[in-house]
Amino acid sequence: MSLKDNICNFNLLKQPKPFYLIFSIELWERFSFYGLQGILTIYLTKILNMSEDAAFSLFSAFIALVYGFVAVGGWIGDKILGSKRVIILGTLTLILGYSLIAFSKNKIFLIYFGLSCISVGNGLFKSNPSSLLSSCYDKKDARLDGAFTMYYMSINIGSFLSMLTTPVLAKIYGWNIAFSLSVFGLLVTLLVFLSFKGLIKNIGSYPDFQSVSSKTYFFTISGIIVLILISNWLLYNLKVIKIVLMILSMIIVIKFIQETVLMKRSDRLKMLIISILTIEALIFFVLYGQMPMSINFFAAHNVKNTIFGFPIESAQYQSLNPFWIIIFSPILSRIYDKTGKYLMISYKFAIGMIFCSISFLILPIGSIFSECGIVSPLWLIFSYASQGIGELMISGLGLSMIAQFSPRRLMGFIMGIWFLTNSVSSFISGYISSLTAFPEGIVTDPIESLKVYDSVFTKIGIISLIISIIMLYTAPYLNRIILLKTQDKQ
Repeated sequence: MSLKDNICNFNLLKQPKPFYLIFSIELWERFSFYGLQGILTIYLTKILNMSEDAAFSLFSAFIALVYGFVAVGGWIGDKILGSKRVIILGTLTLILGYSLIAFSKNKIFLIYFGLSCISVGNGLFKSNPSSLLSSCYDKKDARLDGAFTMYYMSINIGSFLSMLTTPVLAKIYGWNIAFSLSVFGLLVTLLVFLSFKGLIKNIGSYPDFQSVSSKTYFFTISGIIVLILISNWLLYNLKVIKIVLMILSMIIVIKFIQETVLMKRSDRLKMLIISILTIEALIFFVLYGQMPMSINFFAAHNVKNTIFGFPIESAQYQSLNPFWIIIFSPILSRIYDKTGKYLMISYKFAIGMIFCSISFLILPIGSIFSECGIVSPLWLIFSYASQGIGELMISGLGLSMIAQFSPRRLMGFIMGIWFLTNSVSSFISGYISSLTAFPEGIVTDPIESLKVYDSVFTKIGIISLIISIIMLYTAPYLNRIILLKTQDKQ
């Protein structure tokens, strides 16, 4: 396959102009987020002297808040301020949060407050660019899947660059300089969005085209400040977050059901499709959540820190995930174009889950060939490759699925529900990762730690493989619903 064929098939040069702006701001915002995520748990253990278990608990709670607020940001974008205004507000909140961490001088109360600002800022920002992107295309536009695959690739270009860079900056120049890279990324995001905002003047949610009163701004900003203070308190009271998340999830599910009941039959079928695929994606996000936690520490404790003779920081292995996604994105896009209607989204999700299960089963196989508890990095490279394919076929297509089946008036809200699955899954991921956390003294013995990782990764791989088989079995039934929905529309 030539590069020219890839570009043409990928439709990179055939997208509407707003696509390129949305692509850019998502790239730089994710550059900032994954730069922080890639080194946060290691920072918490090495610099703030937290145990691995405590670091996993705080990190999973932070991620739960990060994605738990996305539905709120989507709702504000849909109903109150408009997607474009909320993007600006979210970016400013994120700049504040990353700056607090970068200039904290390792003071824990500033770290916590910075994480609180990031969780709220991400909630405001996250669903609105994808909501804008979906407004650029007709639901039957042949470019839709390719556009969202490329959009997903923008996320991974940003994360690849930052995950590759921040561990080195932390080692050579210090942790605060590494965190400052995230501040830089958000400043670029804001500059690009404000400079080229004219490209999206004709798209957006309903409030984007209405004037907003000072009173509305005041109450919205006041609400954001309250959410930041609540988030900060919750990070100090991790058990309460689970209760709050459960209540928030219940409220959102009830709202989802209310909206679904009031719809006509064809739209109710669309919502059914969304709900089933979202539950399947929840399982994927549990597996994905292992990368910054258990797999990250597995690389630190039991993987040789050289690739083809070049020394690397263990945290840099995480950059393999976006690397493989960038490589596989155009290949899968071409496969989707060739298979078209024969490989429907339910089958893509099931196949993606198979690849995710393989990514965990590879690692215990690699340990068979370990030397004194140290595994060759090639096994981790293959694991990330398999995980990358699975991610593209599930998470990468999730946004396209929502754009295809969601009513336009609820686009931001349903995008938020999709990201809420990340929030719910983070606690499950944190629990699973805690099974690999070691008491003092054992972690220094690679042979003993490898036994623990082998056991946990094997169980994850087997359970996810069973789930993927169930997904394959149920895929034809889901396809019938999709086809029925299409016939009703006709």
